[in-house]
Amino acid sequence: MELPEYEVIRRDLEREAGGKKIASIAVHRPKLLVETTEKELTEGTEGIKVSNVERLGPYLVFRLAGGQAMTIRLGAGSWLRKDIPEKAKSKSRKTDSSPPRPEPESDLVISFTQGKPIRLNDPEKTCEVRLLAQEDLTTLPDATALGMDVVATPVSWVSFGDALLRRSGKLKSILMDQTFLVGIGPIYSDEILFTSGLRFDRNPASLSAQEVRRLYRAVVETMHDAIKYGGTAVDDPPFEDLSGKTGGYGEYLAVYRKDGLMSPRARGPVVKRRYGHGWTFYCEQTQV
Repeated sequence: MELPEYEVIRRDLEREAGGKKIASIAVHRPKLLVETTEKELTEGTEGIKVSNVERLGPYLVFRLAGGQAMTIRLGAGSWLRKDIPEKAKSKSRKTDSSPPRPEPESDLVISFTQGKPIRLNDPEKTCEVRLLAQEDLTTLPDATALGMDVVATPVSWVSFGDALLRRSGKLKSILMDQTFLVGIGPIYSDEILFTSGLRFDRNPASLSAQEVRRLYRAVVETMHDAIKYGGTAVDDPPFEDLSGKTGGYGEYLAVYRKDGLMSPRARGPVVKRRYGHGWTFYCEQTQV
């Protein structure tokens, strides 16, 4: 999951949990709790209002009235789901040809004094749940020294450019550096670079002001478009929102995993090339 998928889930959680009181939290796998005991979590949240739901790096943050916060760090293959009637489940999947994901016993269930419960399923056992003071949020692992979050806080292209030009290295690596930009990984870095017409191995020092501006615009537009269409579902299992609806932005991907297909902007194919421990996808003719 990258920033758009986390933001889709955050917005769903804000709608479902924001302003509601927690009736109870049932923990069916205590090992997912980190630096928090089951008793601390259940007793510390019972009857407490969720002020709002935020993102902080890889964490979903339930800010609670009274000064505490519950954080959920989703792991590989894990998902959050709200309980919805079977008819609504069927309707939400009408446009999705994939079979319904099996629903195992949930690892954690958050129930509210009103509305449906929210379930956390973590088949790979990689999730982390914490209860901590809100002032300690910035001490969480991977939440220190975070870079710009263009969805949570608008950033000007001048500020973006200043931060970019202080960096060295290849553009793809810089885009995926969480101390520069929050939440961009291999999928969206390739899409951003294609949209901006820049190669993955360019160095910031080689960019003109116009190219910096194009890159900035591509970052902002790609993030907002991906959120608009519910995130990208190209992995197995595919990304789904809180209602079980599969992300639809995969239909709009231009180059990621499109190797061998014609580039949307040229008469040549999208190229796949080894990059670090993975791959990068780009158009040789239009990305310079």
